[in-house]
Amino acid sequence: MTGPAGSGAGPTPTPEQRLAELGLTLPEVVTPVAAYVPAVLTGKYVYTAGQLPMVAGQLAGTGKVGAGIGTEEAAALARICALNALAAAVSVTGSLSAIRRIVKVTGFVASAPDFTDQALVVNGASEVLIEIFGDAGRHARSAVGMAVLPRARPGAIELFAEVPPQAAGL
Repeated sequence: MTGPAGSGAGPTPTPEQRLAELGLTLPEVVTPVAAYVPAVLTGKYVYTAGQLPMVAGQLAGTGKVGAGIGTEEAAALARICALNALAAAVSVTGSLSAIRRIVKVTGFVASAPDFTDQALVVNGASEVLIEIFGDAGRHARSAVGMAVLPRARPGAIELFAEVPPQAAGL
């Protein structure tokens, strides 16, 4: 891909190149702990299961945002969740470049009763997706406060992405 004609812009970096430029790598896909799969490719869409802030097989934090976990820390955890969601998506698409765009992100935030900045937490996920995919990473989104998540997890991120018909086998 190249920039617009006459723009002087060089080739547009691939999502893999952007990931490397950011000093990031996709983690191994988190093994499900219940009766589900990490991601499903159907038609021209990939749906991921809710992905947790797992790093090297360990939960990076527990608790509720606004009661022991601050907004900035929670946003960093949401960023980890997004990288895990991308790893799950790549497990069925074969590469980040096979993802045409991020369509929707849903963020679940385990929140103290008076915590109301769920959107700021989920920005951690949204921002890394935009950093990796550029405009194709801009998406619709829901940021939902939850009373509790299983096993005291502070949050989870699901994503819904579009792939080109050839990547979907259509």
